[in-house]
Amino acid sequence: MSEANDTTGNAADAGELLLVGVGFMGRPYVAAAKRLGLRVRAVEAHDWAHMCEDLVDEVEPSWGKYGALDELWAETVHAAAEKRRPTGIFGFTESHVLGAAMAQDRFGLPGPSLQAAVISRNKALQRGRFRAHGVGQPEYLLTDDLASAAPWAAERLPVVLKPLSSAGSDGVELVPDAAAFERAAVRRAAERPILVEQAVEGPEYSWEALVRDGEVWFANVTAKTTTGAPHFVELEHRAAAPLSPEDSERVAALGRSVLDAIGMRTGIVHLEFRLTSEGPAVMEVAVRTPGDYLMELCSLTYGIDWFEMVVRLAVGAELPAPPQGPVKHAASLFVVSDPGEVVALEGLDEVLAHPAVETAAFRVSVGDTVGRTSSSLQRTAYAVLAADTAEELEEAIAFTRRTLSIKTVPTGTEE
Repeated sequence: MSEANDTTGNAADAGELLLVGVGFMGRPYVAAAKRLGLRVRAVEAHDWAHMCEDLVDEVEPSWGKYGALDELWAETVHAAAEKRRPTGIFGFTESHVLGAAMAQDRFGLPGPSLQAAVISRNKALQRGRFRAHGVGQPEYLLTDDLASAAPWAAERLPVVLKPLSSAGSDGVELVPDAAAFERAAVRRAAERPILVEQAVEGPEYSWEALVRDGEVWFANVTAKTTTGAPHFVELEHRAAAPLSPEDSERVAALGRSVLDAIGMRTGIVHLEFRLTSEGPAVMEVAVRTPGDYLMELCSLTYGIDWFEMVVRLAVGAELPAPPQGPVKHAASLFVVSDPGEVVALEGLDEVLAHPAVETAAFRVSVGDTVGRTSSSLQRTAYAVLAADTAEELEEAIAFTRRTLSIKTVPTGTEE
């Protein structure tokens, strides 16, 4: 990486980071905190606590589970902060955000703000707040009876159905016509409340921003490729997406308006949007680590460790000068396999040997059963790539897609 990454300094003398959730994807935060001289205490699920004992200085076990039960994480975080006041607290993923923000607010520590955390965990709260602030977004209806929303939806088809709190496209479904809406209303009758949104057309992007005291320190735009309708599972991400000067300014303005609308203070923001013919339209916003290796892509692209920058924000440490621009071209890709039993995994060694491939792995084993893909949790392989030119990156992506092979045979039980 560039000289911009040489930021060890004396960022935090004898300070402590309380890291809520580590798992596997949060480990770079531990490494960054250690480089900065911070003591690291982790709040981790009971089932995972033993996996990070050798990485951190102390573990506070929680009965919280990844992806659910914010309340249990919040209980452990508050107790841990009462036990010993940390220099900073950071909530790694969705179910950690609210508990971390409550403790940040309670003990006067840097964070996104309790308001921003609450709004980020509820898509309906986002829609209402964005409407009040004039932020571009789809038309929407919040309902606790999907069947009763049929007349509203009929005037706006196709529409997208969304649960209020989820990630990885889980529960997101495009409904193309009235007959499909009627079937969805029966199938999802017990799911309440639910958002119904008018589908909007345009390429998908995300905006990753490092924010201090409500001001953007640095931001990146990532271009997305998805499976499309009905579930829009993400397949590829390319950091530092090229935009026209006009669109770049529109996106920057959108980001600023979203930060203002949710009351964002300090931390990382991940904003997903579509670039429509009428301008950018917000899909959703989160105040936590983006998935799909976007932090790694941003680090590779700009030559500065984004994990370290987030730690610095969390403990109130000094930041270096922002990067001047991209130094690499980076992307992540994911494989969606045909439903069935996995009978062969091929090509991983060849992919890992490619000079542009940073890391790659299968997410399934021979003998596993693969269902029809409706969320990111069902993708079967991934790779992270970086190259000196855009052309080299695209060649590496094409090579990886040709070479990584997950062979399945139908079993009749994949649904």
